[in-house]
Amino acid sequence: MDCDVAVLGGGPGGYTAAIRAAQLGAKAVCIEKEPELGGTCLRIGCIPTKAWVQTAFAIKEAEETFGKLGVSVGEAQLDFGTANQWKDQVVKQMTQGVAGLFKANGVEWVKGEGRFKDANTIAVESSDGGVDVTFRSAVVATGSFPLRPPIEGIDSARCVDSTGLLAQTEVPRRLVVLGGGIIGCEFASIFRRFGSEVTIIEMLPKLIPAEDDDAAAELAKQFGKRGITLHLEKQATKVEETGDGLRVHFGEGETVDADLMLVAVGRGPLVEGLGLEEIGVELDRRKGIAADEHRRTTVPHIYAVGDCAGYWQLAHTAFREGEVAAENAMGHEAVVDNRGVPRPIYTDPEIAGVGLTEAEAREQYGDDVATGTFPWIANARAVMQNETVGWVKSIHETRYGELLGIVMVGPHVTDLIEAGVVALDAEATVETVADGMAAHPTLSEAVKEAGLVALGRPIHLPPKRRATAKT
Repeated sequence: MDCDVAVLGGGPGGYTAAIRAAQLGAKAVCIEKEPELGGTCLRIGCIPTKAWVQTAFAIKEAEETFGKLGVSVGEAQLDFGTANQWKDQVVKQMTQGVAGLFKANGVEWVKGEGRFKDANTIAVESSDGGVDVTFRSAVVATGSFPLRPPIEGIDSARCVDSTGLLAQTEVPRRLVVLGGGIIGCEFASIFRRFGSEVTIIEMLPKLIPAEDDDAAAELAKQFGKRGITLHLEKQATKVEETGDGLRVHFGEGETVDADLMLVAVGRGPLVEGLGLEEIGVELDRRKGIAADEHRRTTVPHIYAVGDCAGYWQLAHTAFREGEVAAENAMGHEAVVDNRGVPRPIYTDPEIAGVGLTEAEAREQYGDDVATGTFPWIANARAVMQNETVGWVKSIHETRYGELLGIVMVGPHVTDLIEAGVVALDAEATVETVADGMAAHPTLSEAVKEAGLVALGRPIHLPPKRRATAKT
């Protein structure tokens, strides 16, 4: 089989690359071994997890908000079977949607497992036999896999990764989460709302270690209020089965009992066994495939995108990288700009950031940094929704007023962060954000208000709160 662009992997980076290449006139082929398109994100990652997030939010609304708004619905009870049916229905709709997009754009899906035979051929094996796909350009989009640390006893069937947790048919009474990163915190938040006793064990001093310090501290504070037990700066040393559960050993002789343990210590790039090194593609088994801002590898007509290529392990970065790779493969000139990458975290409360964290800004710009923080308790729409936990923080450099970053904790911030993405991509100043009009009453007003606080001219904060502006 001959084609212009062959894409290895049908996840967010892969299917986007195939569709974009087809839009530019290519005969595009996508090689995917799983029975559905969409990769980890759509099948066993972002989409099913966030479907559970929505169920958890509905429980929270029923427990904490409906009564205050004058709506009586009785005691909230989780029907986990129905929640799973909803999750599976959402996944099916999304994966079938990708298959429909392939058909609409003329992308051919070759089902099977692919491996590079040479620099212009991918050999595909499947239960129906095999086929060689020859190409002018290729895009590698093989994704990532959950890592499992070398801890005694962690091979127990009760120690599951995110895929295994999403497959559960019963809510565990006691859940231990090994790893306080994004995946671990999201599942901890979900299962606490589902009724589990949740314990997080994290080897570093804070949750979500790569995120803004204030956001991490706020999340830890709110998790504590919700009854999630945190053991920070502790490492798990052994896991043993107790007959009807697990005993997890950690720290200096400490233990915690659980029915299930989620192992969420990170994900590694899927790069081995693809024949890449044999054709000259440089890669690192821990960091992934080396690719430049055009997503070109060390073999110029082969590109790499998404989790397998190291930059960010986010579906939306894979989407953009897939577009860029396809455009370059078809003779256009495109680059990936990592300046405005949103960082959504679907915990309760939600967290989102874009650009630099405050610590990163101060490291790069020294004393020429100012921040402004606007709390949700001062936002009318947040008060109406009974969602006043958290804040919006604006970060800028003071010499020219350039906006450097926005960090948010609170209601619907994973949606609101797009305002920060646009501002950073446009290289806006903090004055541009602060002086723009925000519809009232909306949550989006908090973005403008944080800018006003950063400039030292807040409108909707009483004097005692104005100290939230920092330089």
